[in-house]
Amino acid sequence: MATLNHLAPQTATKKKRSFSDNQRLAKQKSYEKQAKRKKVKLEDLAIFTQQLAAMLEAGLPLVGALEALEEQLEDPVFQIIVRNVRNEVSAGRPFSECCADYPRAFPNLFISMTAAGEASGGLAEILDKTASYFEETVKLVKQVKGAMVYPIVVIGMAIALVNVLLIFVIPVFAEMFDSFGGELPKPTQLLISLSDFLKSYILLLLAGAYGIFWLIQKFIATPKGRVVKDSLILKLPVVGDLARKVNLSRFCRTYAILMRSGVPILRTLEIVASASGNTYVEKACKEISKHINQGGQVSDVLANDPYFPPMLKHMARAGEKTGNVDGMLIKVADFYDSEVDNLVKALTSLMEPILILFLGVVIGSIVMAMFMPIFQLSSVVGG
Repeated sequence: MATLNHLAPQTATKKKRSFSDNQRLAKQKSYEKQAKRKKVKLEDLAIFTQQLAAMLEAGLPLVGALEALEEQLEDPVFQIIVRNVRNEVSAGRPFSECCADYPRAFPNLFISMTAAGEASGGLAEILDKTASYFEETVKLVKQVKGAMVYPIVVIGMAIALVNVLLIFVIPVFAEMFDSFGGELPKPTQLLISLSDFLKSYILLLLAGAYGIFWLIQKFIATPKGRVVKDSLILKLPVVGDLARKVNLSRFCRTYAILMRSGVPILRTLEIVASASGNTYVEKACKEISKHINQGGQVSDVLANDPYFPPMLKHMARAGEKTGNVDGMLIKVADFYDSEVDNLVKALTSLMEPILILFLGVVIGSIVMAMFMPIFQLSSVVGG
């Protein structure tokens, strides 16, 4: 009996370990399934690329560098991706081909840059340039997102507050006004009617809003929808100018970094088009490819495209004459980055008074409409 009592805790411990091992294996299988469709954050990829470049520069073999980075990664799915790439590289496959097996994790630009680095024998230098490009892109995206977050949060909170007032607060006042027995002022009647409408149809309105949002997303995913979206954004005041400068900066920097790394020009244009995410830039890249195949130059196409400003056209032409197109475009990209920074600051400072005015008008109108019957109490009570 004592022996059975002694064995019971050991059996329970083994069961717990077995259950824990099964959980770990299930998680591992789930991570491995996600590896092919995992999209790595650009910020994480920039850090990975920078560390890999530093290790290769220090003389560490590629397989050893990947093994060291695999241990440092916190994202379990990205860790599996790096482990699989390391195993393939150990088997003799080129690093760029191994990364190409995971297109969601490694973008075309990264794959083309590593292929160029392997061909030239300067993989560490190329990866360092790629990491710098990723860092600049992350910085630019954060600037734009930072400018958009504040107004979106404030407007969202304002909409939520107005809905709470209309659905929960206004009906209390409406019941009190009904006891007066008189005719309410027109603004108050309109507000109470709006409150009754929202109380009755709020779920239907939310479902309709979600349906419209879903349809818009589906439309934007189509080629025609992308053209419509980009043209509408371009026409927006301030926001259109901001989006255009961001796209021009990305075009110049991507083109320059790929050309500087020795990627063939037609492949460069293909990557620039896919990395831009903008139909105007994609169309220009296709025209440039056709023009170059016919013996022309980049500046010839840019000069006839109204999306590209004169300064970019002149800088590209000057770069072609001096044989330093990539250097000129890097300067243009830096200029537009500075312009975006200034525009974001101006937009942020401009949005604050506009949002305050908007909130004041909306909330003030609701408060005034609800207190008007109280101000006119003598004429409302008893008719």
